Amino acid sequence: MSIDPATATSGSAEPRPASGRFAPSPSGDLHVGNLRTGLLAWLFARSTGRGFLMRVEDLDRVKKGAAERQLEDLAAIGLDWDPPVVWQSQRLPLYEAAIERLTAAGLTYECFCTRREIQQAVTAPHGPLGAYPGTCRNLTDQQIRERRAEGRPAALRLRAAVTEFTVTDRLLGEYRGAVDDLVLRRGDGTPAYNLAVVVDDADQGIDQVVRGDDLLPSTPRQAYLATLLDLPVPEYAHVPLVLNTAGQRLAKRDGAVTLRDRMALGESPHQVFGALAASLGYIGANTPSDLLEQFRPEDLPREPWTLDPNGLLQPSS
Repeated sequence: MSIDPATATSGSAEPRPASGRFAPSPSGDLHVGNLRTGLLAWLFARSTGRGFLMRVEDLDRVKKGAAERQLEDLAAIGLDWDPPVVWQSQRLPLYEAAIERLTAAGLTYECFCTRREIQQAVTAPHGPLGAYPGTCRNLTDQQIRERRAEGRPAALRLRAAVTEFTVTDRLLGEYRGAVDDLVLRRGDGTPAYNLAVVVDDADQGIDQVVRGDDLLPSTPRQAYLATLLDLPVPEYAHVPLVLNTAGQRLAKRDGAVTLRDRMALGESPHQVFGALAASLGYIGANTPSDLLEQFRPEDLPREPWTLDPNGLLQPSS
């Protein structure tokens, strides 16, 4: 059963301009890999005449002041965006409206499982490693009452009717991935990431999503959920990550990998931008705008960029 998008999102009758976006979680300063993905999202959007929006995904893992620092760093390397900046924490009624519609359609159920119980259970048939095995999917009313009486907090899950879903990626082509009964609202009442991102993208008129390829496995879940809500599925482009010298995804523990770290070493935001552009195959660019005429998604490197923070930039001449 499909859901009316007007009640699932903002209810606005005004069509939104097509846009891309960058949506960091304010858990700390952005590292070079995050900045590179933000630059790519900006290039994809601006080179196609789209708007470019900034969304702060602050429903979880929020560090005080991190969002403001992230926005400052993105601006420092030359990125701009169309106002206003959107904060997920201010959009809770939109998420609840979508959940209510899914629930009215019989597409949700309460889940009382702890994280440990899920990890110890057998993975759902045909699902990805760690997929929810459906333990609470068919609880009786009596079983639900018993678990509530025990004081167990209940998350709310989607009652998925498929185990796989196919999406098309601008860079990677067709990708078919697993879908399970994903969480829509956590046991503490917080809307879950997969729900919020689907609702937000549709409500903001975002029809292009550029992000790291580590998020590719979650994309079929999100696209499937969008179809249940009668919301458009955006165009996806999952870009290679930045890795450390051990071949692992770059993290802040890997040394001087944030813009502020590099500036403390005497490097300028302009130099950091130049290193990011060079990693994409563009030499001599001074600003993101300099790249727009040259930018061709099909020419982007398809392999991860390995970063040695001890030799990121050459000394300025």
